[in-house]
Amino acid sequence: MPLRHVVPSLLGDPAQGLVSFGERSGGEVVRLNLGSFRPFLVTHPEHLQRVLRERADNYVRAGDGLQWRPLKRLFGDGILSDGHYWTDSRHILQPLFTARRIDSLVDRLAEEIDETVAELDGPAADGRPVDMGVEQARIVCQAIMRVFFADKVSVPQAMRIMEAQDAIASSVMPRIAVPWAPLAMPMPGDRKFRRALQTINDTLLPIVRAARETAETDGDDIISTLWRSRTPDGRRLEEWQVRNDTVAMVATTTETTISALTWLWPHLEADPQVAERLREELDRVVGDAPVRRVHLKDLRYTRQVLDELLRLYPVGWLFPRRAVEEDVLGGVRIPAGSTLVVSPLITHRMSMFWDRPEVFDPDRFAPERVRTRHRYAHFPFGGGPHQCLGMHLFYLEALLIVATVLSRYRFRLRRPQLPGIKVAAALRPRNRVEVTLERVRGVAG
Repeated sequence: MPLRHVVPSLLGDPAQGLVSFGERSGGEVVRLNLGSFRPFLVTHPEHLQRVLRERADNYVRAGDGLQWRPLKRLFGDGILSDGHYWTDSRHILQPLFTARRIDSLVDRLAEEIDETVAELDGPAADGRPVDMGVEQARIVCQAIMRVFFADKVSVPQAMRIMEAQDAIASSVMPRIAVPWAPLAMPMPGDRKFRRALQTINDTLLPIVRAARETAETDGDDIISTLWRSRTPDGRRLEEWQVRNDTVAMVATTTETTISALTWLWPHLEADPQVAERLREELDRVVGDAPVRRVHLKDLRYTRQVLDELLRLYPVGWLFPRRAVEEDVLGGVRIPAGSTLVVSPLITHRMSMFWDRPEVFDPDRFAPERVRTRHRYAHFPFGGGPHQCLGMHLFYLEALLIVATVLSRYRFRLRRPQLPGIKVAAALRPRNRVEVTLERVRGVAG
């Protein structure tokens, strides 16, 4: 794709411009001309399966590549890197995120979510509007910090970290857009990045260091587990890697839920039929009871709504990879050292793989339709060995939040329109979503 097509598309509406690259490619592996930087764009599910799973050893996260180099200043080497650092961290953290363990924590999460959502009764009674992005952050932070971090990170501290991560997500975009620029060269956003990074370090490093002293007697919260566990070769992690993995796990356990759900409320107001089906399911499955683990398996349509949200708004929208050795992908030679652009945002919105891709339609994820679709047509959490550890947690957490809020309240948007997409290091809503709430009578507290 020539420079004269690529650059204008990205300057106007970056999200739509990215999707247009996929449409023009027709699912073929193509090269994007960005001047001296010419990555390969990979969009077809069959090619994605090869890159992310079958040949994952050859297509690695590049520490000096398109996205990882600017973000490595935040996350460092650990669970979000590659090589032996990733292997060590994955070995320690994966047992904390197995489906069986997460399922065992659902009722604790549900109780925390129920308690925090109930604090919206005040604004509901007064008719005061609330910012759903802020409220979701508060709900998620309360539940996650208590259940997974044993209150080592307080809710105000977690909210401060969320604000800093949001600043970082936008401040690194100039470097992602100009990936060949050396880190020593000043760029727009650098000062904002440094301030946000300092906030995160000032908040988390004292917590990480204090946890070292009690790790042997503490429970299985994330920070204590990182200090106490050993790598496959018997070593303990150094302080810097515990810090890196703590920062990564705070982001992994919160960011997708907070961001993705913000788009839910405008879509429900825009499509009353979807909203009505969702409420009917909640009335039938949950009724007047508090939402608990026993209800989740029957919230099938609610799960379809979440899958459709993640199709349109995959928070992790970019998974760049670097080819270690030469390969052939879709008939195209990929030289060693090449950068590959893998983007759920693009594949999820291509008309080649989705009928009317711009339409919000949870029925796409009815079981009989999912079975006929390629596994890598929908991959909001990546795939293969690097699939996000927090995927199962997201679905349980989001189901609990949606079911608890909608069982307790009716809502009305102050501005009934869909927020635009802000392309940052992680996808963000461009506009705030403010709602007024009305308490539903008869719902148990």
